[in-house]
Amino acid sequence: MGTGEDGAATCMVVDDSRVVRKAARRMLEKHGFTVTEAGDGAEALAACRASLPRAVLLDWNMPVMDGLQFLRAARAEFGPDQPVVVLCTTEAGMARIVEALEAGAQEYVMKPFNEAILRDKFIQAGLLRDDAA
Repeated sequence: MGTGEDGAATCMVVDDSRVVRKAARRMLEKHGFTVTEAGDGAEALAACRASLPRAVLLDWNMPVMDGLQFLRAARAEFGPDQPVVVLCTTEAGMARIVEALEAGAQEYVMKPFNEAILRDKFIQAGLLRDDAA
């Protein structure tokens, strides 16, 4: 579960911004992930039911179904550990971050992010090896 036919780790990028999805896809593909995309939480949940990815890079603020609603639905349906969720947000408030972690996110990353920040968060979430260690 969570790896493609070639053994590569799979990650779904869920964001209502096509630009953000494409940028995150490029960053993740550099690190060997097979990447799929979804524009909102409802689309992502349907995609997870069809093929559960190893990881989800999840935007918080989206139409239809936001990131927290997706996260709670995914945890109820797939359990506490799959997929590994890195919540991506502009929400800097500690209370919001705690809310996301309590809802089942393994990590969070602040927007805007770059490749180094994303890589570090994926290492912390256990999705990438730290080759420098």
